Amino acid sequence: MSKNVITVIASVALSALTAFGITKAATPSQGVPGQTVTYSADGASYRTVNLSQTDYPDFTYAAESAVDAVVYVKVTIKTTQRYQMDDPFFRFFFGDEGPQTREREAQGSGSGVIIRPDGYIVTNNHVVQNATKIEVTLNNNKVYEAQVIGTDPATDVALIKIDAVGLPTVEFADSDKLRLGEWVLAIGSPLGEELRSTITAGIVSAKGRSMPNYNGEFKIESFIQTDAAVNPGNSGGALVNKEGKLVGINTAIVSTTGSYAGYSFAVPSNIVSKIVSDLIDFGAVKRAKLGIEMSPVTEQLAEELKLSSLNGVYIHKVTKGGAADKAGMKEKDILVAIDSTVLRSTSAVQEKVNSFHPGDKATLTVIRDGKEIKLPVTFQGMSEETGTVVEDGSTVFYGARLRTAPKETLDALRIRNGVEIVSAGNGKMAAAGAGDGYIIQYVNDQAVSKPQDIIDLAKKSKRAIFVEGVTPTGRSFYFGFGKDE
Repeated sequence: MSKNVITVIASVALSALTAFGITKAATPSQGVPGQTVTYSADGASYRTVNLSQTDYPDFTYAAESAVDAVVYVKVTIKTTQRYQMDDPFFRFFFGDEGPQTREREAQGSGSGVIIRPDGYIVTNNHVVQNATKIEVTLNNNKVYEAQVIGTDPATDVALIKIDAVGLPTVEFADSDKLRLGEWVLAIGSPLGEELRSTITAGIVSAKGRSMPNYNGEFKIESFIQTDAAVNPGNSGGALVNKEGKLVGINTAIVSTTGSYAGYSFAVPSNIVSKIVSDLIDFGAVKRAKLGIEMSPVTEQLAEELKLSSLNGVYIHKVTKGGAADKAGMKEKDILVAIDSTVLRSTSAVQEKVNSFHPGDKATLTVIRDGKEIKLPVTFQGMSEETGTVVEDGSTVFYGARLRTAPKETLDALRIRNGVEIVSAGNGKMAAAGAGDGYIIQYVNDQAVSKPQDIIDLAKKSKRAIFVEGVTPTGRSFYFGFGKDE
């Protein structure tokens, strides 16, 4: 086995969007076999394509239907470098002025997909992150300056916009209906502007993939794996099916060299459509949360629990007060389906939950003690801001939920005041060391007795927040964390 380190290279794709409030593209309307239609944007001419894909035994229809909606994205990033003048002669004449700074500009590029004829374009977050200038080049060579509308680092999806109308778009397909072995095309600008509008073909190699050997920023992983050739610069480009409809956003490759080596990954179009819809409608992603900790069902676990298959995920923990808890889910349950979607991996659960908004309702199917149980669930939000009071009366604080500690709890611990951590959650508080049931007595050396005390002290702090208190067993704890994200 090769000892080369496998490198995951972010790559990217852009998609067209029809669901969740995104207007369907004003591209060719359906017609009879042989009928043709001409794309145009601001008077510019595009290819004339045949609307009947049955006339073509190859990928001509899919390629010509989608290529004009995929754009080249060029970004400029300004960086600040610090340096120390170490020349002794310079320092003798001019003195020691300490570290100096110098601004430099760097260029980057990727791809994007036009999803609305009025200039909305999907690309990857890593393509436009920290960009001070973004230029978009259409397939007819027209160049526009673009603005960032919103980003979602968790899925590596970003939305940008150019000032144009009548643009060609790609229609979204249902990525859940993709089948293993199905043909797909990757469209983008690999390795720079000179290879704009490059089209490569491959098959769907796997679905619901997590990235191997990857510890990057993408927190929601349920990728479509293909063997369509993708290289740096394809990031933000389209992955389309034989009908020329968008099924994914090309996002990354796995390689020992930094170039294509047989594997590429795309964010499913169903996830992209929901993310982009939220960015347009709300300016931020409204992400649903189930409130569980889970792991795959192993063969050993299936034998112990006498399960008939390895489908589903094993529930290690149910967050107190979370959506799953309120639905009646318990630890050691096996979650096998959400609505009609059968779950075979943790990434499949991520993908399905991410398709819902906070407040949406669904049905969880679990196996408990060998019996199948249906649990109605209402999804909660996972991005409440610090200070938000949620429906159970607790207050959100850096991902945790707080409430005034009950008198009986204070009496049992023989303390006078404190704020209880109802749920540590998955944010900064949990990462710093908070646990369910902990009682916070002091924040930045100031006594606290209610959640608002903690909020107020945190606002006054310029940098760090230092927390002290006792655990449910009476042991002292303390931890700190920075305010900056």
